[in-house]
Order: sequence, then structure tokens, then C-alpha cells
Amino acid sequence: MNSRRAFIKNTSFAAAGALLIPTFACSSPKKRIGIQLYTLRETLPKDVKGVIRKVADAGYKEVETYGYSLQNKFWGLDPKAFKSLLEENGLKAPSGHYGMDKFFTDGSTEELKSYIEATKIVGGEYISVPYLGEGLRKDVDGYKRVAAGLNKAAELCKASGLKLTYHNHDFEFQPHGDTTGYQVMLKETDPKLVHFEIDLYWVVRAGHDPIAMFKENPGRFPLWHVKDMDKAKPTINTEIGSGSIDFKRIFDNAKIAGLEYPFLEQENFSLDPFESIKKSYNYINTELVR
Repeated sequence: MNSRRAFIKNTSFAAAGALLIPTFACSSPKKRIGIQLYTLRETLPKDVKGVIRKVADAGYKEVETYGYSLQNKFWGLDPKAFKSLLEENGLKAPSGHYGMDKFFTDGSTEELKSYIEATKIVGGEYISVPYLGEGLRKDVDGYKRVAAGLNKAAELCKASGLKLTYHNHDFEFQPHGDTTGYQVMLKETDPKLVHFEIDLYWVVRAGHDPIAMFKENPGRFPLWHVKDMDKAKPTINTEIGSGSIDFKRIFDNAKIAGLEYPFLEQENFSLDPFESIKKSYNYINTELVR
């Protein structure tokens, strides 16, 4: 978790009606298993083409990006070149993580507009906010300001034909009086504009039930991070199906959540990373998606 937080900091400064819930079951889900490329952050920057090829060889059809900037692009590849690389390997990138702290702090839209442009070129659908710096989440008022920023950012995304999501860790579930930061963001954002990418590992680790969240906020969770919890050491990840999270129960409620894109994410390994992601893909493909 600390490495991810450090990386994000360094790379960037009531219920909805049934019609709002996408029908996951009719969208060929067996062909829609993705991976958050942060999973392979140790090797990806050194060999972008080789890693992308191995991701496709493991069976994945979609990727979620991270770390884009105007200076470094996608690990040295501009959006057009990166899209071409994905197409060569039969992959798409429907979502990407883009640091938004600067936007939430000073309202500057320059970075956000560059993210929108890159996402459009790559052929994406979602811009996802991956993390909040500590200064933005000290109290309820801070989360309300973030929620207002999410609404504004989502308007800009919508104007370009894109959608915005917010990705959680565990700090959003820390209590602030009789509420939490996550509850504030759910309440204070427009459900027609702002969606949520639920990281199932962090929700479970924070002591919450994802299914209860789905039922309280149906249709608001189109993106998932599918990340398992090691049985012996809950602070680390393991391959999907090898840990303690009951993903079968969670995936049985995918339609309520509004699931469109499940992305594997794993932050540490006891196996070779490429062996690991293949093992997780096989379990998701055979046991979870229908």
C-alpha cells in the first residue's frame, strides 16, 4: 500500500433506477477480464512491448493503465503508439488511473484535459481517480470538497464522451464522526455522473461487505479491482481463489453493482508475476464470470 501511495504522489500533483444498471450477463464476460497494469509495475517500464505481449498470452483482453503524464506518456509511448501496441496484441484499455490531486487542490484543468485527450486516443471509456493525498482527506469538509471536484471533473469527462470513477483504498472508510469519507463521496456526488471503481480487497480489509454497498448504491460500481487477501497474512495479496475473499458470492451480485469491467490487481507476489497473473486469470475465467 505504501509503495502505491508513494507512486501516485510522485506521478501527479436515493438509489439509481434499474435502467442505470448495465447488464453484465449479456456482454460476453468471459472475454472481458482485464488487468490493472500497476500489477506489473516492476517490469513494465523496462519492457513495455514484452509485458503487454505476456499479458495477452495469459488470456487477458483488457488492461487498465496507470501513471500517464505529458512528459513520460505511457512508459515512453505516446497514446497513438500505445493504442497500436494494444491492438497488435488484441487488447483494449477501457480505463486508466490518472492522478487528480492538483485538480482537487487548485481547480486547474490542464492535466485533466491531457488525460481526457489521451484516453480518447487510446479508445478508453473511463478516467479513474486512483488516490487522494493526505491533505485532501483530513475531515468531512475535505471529502465534500473532493466530491465537488469529482462532480466538476465528471462534467468535463462527460462533455468528451467519457465517464469518471473513484478508486478506493481503506482510508476512505475511517470514521469522521457518524460518517466516513466514502459515504460522503457517495452522497455528495451525482450518481448520473460519478461512478466508483471498487477495490474489493481494501473494502474487505476495512471491515465492510461489498455486497451491502452494492445494494445500498445499485449501479454505481461499473469497475472492480479483483484482488485477493492472503489467508495467513491479510496485509498482502495472493492469487485470486487462493485467498480468503469469497469472490463467488461477490460476483453473484455483479448485476446489482453494475459491473462492466473486472480488473485483476495484485501488489505483491510469492510466484513469478506472469505465472501468478495466469493463475488468477484461469480462476476468474472458469469460476467467476458467467
